Amino acid sequence: MSAGAVPGPDGVLRCPWGLSTADYVAYHDEEWGRPVHGDDALFERLCLEAFQSGLSWITILRRREGFRSAFDGFKIASVAAFTDADQERLLADTGIIRNRAKIEAAMANARVLADWPAGELDALIWSYAPDPAGRPVPRTLADVPPISDESTALSKALKKRGLRFIGPTTAYALMQACGLVDDHLADCVARGPRP
Repeated sequence: MSAGAVPGPDGVLRCPWGLSTADYVAYHDEEWGRPVHGDDALFERLCLEAFQSGLSWITILRRREGFRSAFDGFKIASVAAFTDADQERLLADTGIIRNRAKIEAAMANARVLADWPAGELDALIWSYAPDPAGRPVPRTLADVPPISDESTALSKALKKRGLRFIGPTTAYALMQACGLVDDHLADCVARGPRP
């Protein structure tokens, strides 16, 4: 049987995944599910979710500062200007996940996004946020889907515009992380409107 919210060391109910490490507790309580806006901020999340594909999120979370340093803060204009030498630098950087296909995708995606008007990535991603009133509140982890109609549509829209490494599952993880959906469990302390 899938678990609902469980008490942490402080007695506060949280989503079970958010309790396995101190890094996860902070990420769960302070970031996951909170609205993220801004093209560069969303580009960072797109990249990190793509790098996470096939790995545990904690692997990415613990390397996030390394990623930010290696990718110049995920500024789209900066990454779009990366050269073959930058790609080789990234492939040798032990502070990140050194996966050639994912590095190439991040650089290619930045080049595509550099040609978009300011705010277009933000507007496009957020246009796929479902109406919260039409979504049942998850009571257990079994109630949280791996994909949704909206994430499938978002993935198709981004791919159609030339972005890579963004399938429906990655798109849904992005939607969860960036607050387009609130998949904190019903009894979780982080559920619902937050500042």
